[in-house]
Amino acid sequence: MKKFSVITRLLLIIRKLKRSGTITSDELLDYVNGEMRIRGEYDDISQRTLQRDFILIKETFGIEIAYKKGVGHYINEEYTDPYSYYDTLLNDFDMLCALNADTGNNKYILAEHHRPLDNNFLPELIYAIKESIHIEFDYILVRHNNKVIHKCIRPYFLKESNQRWYVIGYDGDVLKSFGVERMQNLTLKKNSKFKREEIKVDELFKDCYGIWSQTDMPVEDIELEYSTLDGAFLKTLPIHHSQTIIHENENTIRIGLRLKVTNDFVMELLSRSNSLKVIKPESLRQRIKDIYTEALKRNL
Repeated sequence: MKKFSVITRLLLIIRKLKRSGTITSDELLDYVNGEMRIRGEYDDISQRTLQRDFILIKETFGIEIAYKKGVGHYINEEYTDPYSYYDTLLNDFDMLCALNADTGNNKYILAEHHRPLDNNFLPELIYAIKESIHIEFDYILVRHNNKVIHKCIRPYFLKESNQRWYVIGYDGDVLKSFGVERMQNLTLKKNSKFKREEIKVDELFKDCYGIWSQTDMPVEDIELEYSTLDGAFLKTLPIHHSQTIIHENENTIRIGLRLKVTNDFVMELLSRSNSLKVIKPESLRQRIKDIYTEALKRNL
């Protein structure tokens, strides 16, 4: 658990500096010790330990923490974290520590049990991405009766979506995504390296819900109507960052979105199909209608 405590401290320091911009040594120390006490660690750390943690943050995360007299500590770089990566990592790590059997907290926390299987390739994929190495694998096409095809791609990123991991890479000249749990017989072509191109990561999934199969899907203007009850949930957890409220009354709420109509997006719409009404585009309206029609036939 000691190593867990160190990692938690590092993430707490990053989060505090991210949010505060600058902070004095005493303020940062009080914050870290207070947060660690909440997590069941009652032995306060010293300023000397805090300085060692700064070094570990540089070695582990590549984030340099500087100090300016009269101002305090700050992250010494132009630092952006658009997806709140370190906040998410801290939340996940807190949950991992809380569920550790030694803490006894697992009696009070009810975690979700379903997780995707067959993610054993993740370490190899991370290595291939970092080293710009071609990868070959057999890939299961679930939507085509589990047909197996062979692929050789240039891997660029790993992305998590709806608790599944995907490899984003170039299949020829087209950037595509491949579900890790559907990959078999992975081979790293260590003698076949490629020159990595620059990709604007922030733009890659900006117009998406979930994952896409390739980048040339069009971005569409979408209008949806829901009951006020479903609308209340959508206000607190928007479907997408582009979501706007077009109008609402005592019975319905209409929202606007601008994104790619991926399979993940359609599945999300179906989760609130009890009150969903697609206003536009007509292609999405027809797609939802066809799904309802087939479902009705199966359940008569």
